[in-house]
Amino acid sequence: MSKIEKLILRLQEIVGEDHILKDPDKLKAYAIDGKKPKFIVSPGTIAEVSKIVAYANEQNLTIIPMGNGSKMGIGNVPQKADILLQTIRLNRITDCDCDNLTLSAECGITLAEVQKRLSREGRGYFLPLDPPHTGKATLGGIVATHSSGPRRLLFGTARDLIIGTKVVFPNGEIITSGGKTVKNVSGYDMCKLLIGSYGTLGILCEITSKLLPLPEKVATLILSYDSLEEAVRFGHEILQSQYLPSAIVILNRTAWQKLKYPVTPSGNYLVAIGLEGVTEAVERQVTEMIERAKKGGVLEASVLPIEAHSNFWANLRDYSEGLIEEGLGFVSMKSNFLISRCGEMIGRYEKIARESGIECALICYAGNGIIYSYALAGRGRRFKKDPLFELINQFTSAAVKNGGHLIVESSPIHLKREIDVWGGPRNDYQIMRQLKKEIDPKGIFNPGRFVGGI
Repeated sequence: MSKIEKLILRLQEIVGEDHILKDPDKLKAYAIDGKKPKFIVSPGTIAEVSKIVAYANEQNLTIIPMGNGSKMGIGNVPQKADILLQTIRLNRITDCDCDNLTLSAECGITLAEVQKRLSREGRGYFLPLDPPHTGKATLGGIVATHSSGPRRLLFGTARDLIIGTKVVFPNGEIITSGGKTVKNVSGYDMCKLLIGSYGTLGILCEITSKLLPLPEKVATLILSYDSLEEAVRFGHEILQSQYLPSAIVILNRTAWQKLKYPVTPSGNYLVAIGLEGVTEAVERQVTEMIERAKKGGVLEASVLPIEAHSNFWANLRDYSEGLIEEGLGFVSMKSNFLISRCGEMIGRYEKIARESGIECALICYAGNGIIYSYALAGRGRRFKKDPLFELINQFTSAAVKNGGHLIVESSPIHLKREIDVWGGPRNDYQIMRQLKKEIDPKGIFNPGRFVGGI
């Protein structure tokens, strides 16, 4: 019996024949940056995950974890892809304690399904995360990539919300950290360590998170400006005021013109402010913000109809999906920076894009110090390599100069092979490499895909 046949037989013993995909033609659809896995395995329990990982570690086989694949484009080209371990059968809510505002769920369940079920509990609850691709994204993928959306301004990110994890480590050991009752222990804080680790340290199987009651009322305020300075000034005023917006986002003209949701303001910049909470408070804030905006050069100020609120924010979060539907080629980047440098960053990025001749859509989470940049190639067109490389380099330099960093989140494979998608050296790289060496000494998890080729 060949080594491959023995491997197949062992995996079948663990998960059953129906939950292994080994057809070479079907595996092509799961290739990661051109690297096709040898097998796809879909375990149905955490114990099965443990057995698969232990066996892979014993046989020196690499494992790439995946939920629904909505974030598989992030990262370097993998060095090797033996087993793609898909978690979508781990889709159970194991504990829903709305009285104490906590939820425990397996990591293969989608966030959309979690929100749907929570909305039916009592007065209605929700998990306060709003990352891109909410409809498809699994809890494990969201936490592993530390993915977040515009509402992080009010509700925070996974790092603020996750209080417990159940993880399978490279030796197959199941490690539980934190939970509904958390005791202080020495050593690594595994909950925090695994958030944003991109599947390089362990496979997230279950998380415990905080919940919140659904708000009584939501509203979206849309304001348009000719001047970037006026748009940024208003955003800063709201950020520094007594108001409690859930999101403050600034879009340049290119961004809002290509937004899937039909927003057609005048001017060059759109400021979108999300509000949610008690009805009286939301209505008062909307009225006062409009009055304040009219004193500061706003061209138009309006409130979206209530039925349009969710669609607007969903299409903003899933901006890249709208570009794909239009058939536009693009490279997407995420930059972080000091919150006070919002205006400088947008202005600098627009200048760089203009001088490079590349059209760029810019979406700035003004209260969080984040810009999502989309360099657009147009329908059926390819980028000229040199101008695109120069744009990425200059965008990265601007982010660093303003206290931040840049990563390329999605790009063609040929571009990934020639640039560092993680934006160059980082101060924490040696710490991350040491953690990887201690926790995954054989390097079986997601080899080469994370910062510095970890």
